[in-house]
Amino acid sequence: MRDDPLMQPFQIGPLKLRNRLLITGHEPGYSEDGLPKDRYRAYHVARARGGVALTMTIGSAAVAPDSAPSSGGVQAYRDEIVPHMRALADECHDHGCAVMIQLTHHGRRTRWDRGDWLPTVSSTHDREVAHRHAAKLAEDWDIARIIDDYATAAERMRDAGLDGLEFLATGHLLDQFWSPRSNHLDAPYGGSLENRMRLAMEVLTETRRRVGPDFLLGLRYAGDEMRADGVDAEEGMEISRRLRDSGLVDFLNVTRGHIDTDGGLTDMIPVHGMRSAPHLDAAASLRKATGMPVFHAAKVADVATARHAIASGMVDMIGMTRAHLAEPDIGRLIAAGQEDRIRPCVGANFCLDRRFQGAAALCAHNPSTGRESEQPNRIERAETSRRVLVIGAGPAGLEAARVAALRGHQVELHEAANDPGGQVRLLAQSPRRREILSLIGWRMTECERLGVRFHFNSYAEAGTVTDAGADLVIVATGGLPHDAPLTSGQDLTVSSWDILSGDAQPGRNVLVFDNAGDAAGLQAAEMIAATGARVEIVSPERALSAEVMPMTLTPFLREMQGRDVTFTVTWRLNAIERAGNQLVARLGSDYSGAQSSREVDQVVVNNGTVPLDDVYFDLKPLSRNLGEVDRDALLAGHPQTIIRNAQAGFSLFRIGDAVASRNIHAAVFDALRLLRTC
Repeated sequence: MRDDPLMQPFQIGPLKLRNRLLITGHEPGYSEDGLPKDRYRAYHVARARGGVALTMTIGSAAVAPDSAPSSGGVQAYRDEIVPHMRALADECHDHGCAVMIQLTHHGRRTRWDRGDWLPTVSSTHDREVAHRHAAKLAEDWDIARIIDDYATAAERMRDAGLDGLEFLATGHLLDQFWSPRSNHLDAPYGGSLENRMRLAMEVLTETRRRVGPDFLLGLRYAGDEMRADGVDAEEGMEISRRLRDSGLVDFLNVTRGHIDTDGGLTDMIPVHGMRSAPHLDAAASLRKATGMPVFHAAKVADVATARHAIASGMVDMIGMTRAHLAEPDIGRLIAAGQEDRIRPCVGANFCLDRRFQGAAALCAHNPSTGRESEQPNRIERAETSRRVLVIGAGPAGLEAARVAALRGHQVELHEAANDPGGQVRLLAQSPRRREILSLIGWRMTECERLGVRFHFNSYAEAGTVTDAGADLVIVATGGLPHDAPLTSGQDLTVSSWDILSGDAQPGRNVLVFDNAGDAAGLQAAEMIAATGARVEIVSPERALSAEVMPMTLTPFLREMQGRDVTFTVTWRLNAIERAGNQLVARLGSDYSGAQSSREVDQVVVNNGTVPLDDVYFDLKPLSRNLGEVDRDALLAGHPQTIIRNAQAGFSLFRIGDAVASRNIHAAVFDALRLLRTC
């Protein structure tokens, strides 16, 4: 490892970092009462223990009450934050990890109807698209107060024992001031670049005066907003030079783009199917031009890309933030020569999608993330080895087999299909979502390493189980497409699965009825539209694909808008009738008695799944627990000990979509928390 570029130390000011791996500022939504308490600390400590050199502990921590943080955000304007940050920093330091924080004033990038209901302030009255909100135009006394708010928050972090901080400019108040498209002030804070940068320079000057020379200060910002009316690459380079020449900052954390629209945010923080590390070249150019230490993160999802960025001198510290959500032990595994064991980020974007729902970030791939205290990433071996039989090789079944094998059990798995993956294989039929297959591939590799015995093309029945002599049986058979609730014409539909699998060929004039609001309906519609067909997506909801959040939705919309797909919300498919060689789709509304109809040649229904549970109910009367789950024990992390049929030889449980239609995260979480105590 002495020759691995990623494992080389890096000196920045008085701070020596043990390697080049960085977790950039992000807000997972783990705070309690606006403070980073136990859950927040456990999340970062797990990654410090896992070998990262520097964790930027909090994203967008608010420096003032009129910068209301989003759901689960941290309030850095309160003195009460100091002991919590000190405990976090001390424990991370114990594991050799440096600790910083990202501070900000959101400006117009928040809402007035949050927190204390104070009007937000900015350099423009213009409404920010993402937050649908217009701010108060900042007055001189607002600016003076905000400068003090930044510096006071920085003092709190110094007093908590952190190694430094970065101020977030991108899309937030500092950037709103220095971008010509969002600064409508007169001098001295508007007009020329010098005036537009004045707030940032005064914030940095006052902060440096207060925290002293040895506390590291940096800035995360967009070196190019990639908008004709914004900061372009040339002006971004000039901003960077001025920051360098000020002598106020120790490092620059650089990206490109803008975040005030869903499309802009998705381009800045790309999701699956988009180009890997799209802003790395821009960061490298800025580093070369300024000579400053440069940090960078934007869809650097794999170790090879991170290593290239460091080895070629493009940046000094490389952020793999979403990858670290999936695998907290990246640094440790690289150092141990076990890079192939790293759980890969599959680009599902479940973490950020949940944040847009106002919920805490979780990982589709790793259910321990955000649950480090009660569901740690490392699995303890059981005192007694048992025979475990798993039915189904989708995400739930493979996770159950993996965890059971880590516990030291003898594990066999039966899968009716020729290949593992279940519904994930359908998702991966769309080229843009093929990365998600790594979720299956990693589990297969781990199971094989741990000695799990696989039986493919094996349709498990009750006899299969009784003949195996298992102590524990896990049914993870998934689900099948659920019929839409139609009054007539059910036999005239095909499912989204039929389209994705190729079992049904796309029509020429197609209505897609999306009653589930998930990605499968969009994928089917996109696949049909790609053939040149006319497509209309109909949903009974107020919004299109309500379960698909903006960053994941953006690539779908771009593709389908380019193919002139029609999106119709607030209408429900009620019935289908034949009309010669065409179909008449009868539509109604949940909001009124309105009716409408469409004449098409194909109707595709996306309505989630119903459990494929025949084998479970066949086995239920033969099992020791009659399939019953002790919910209190499950939630408390205790073993399942229910006995309802003492003569039976095995206990029986079902997980994932074999229980009800949910998602990948629910499936693997079911498996982890059940099997880790069995």
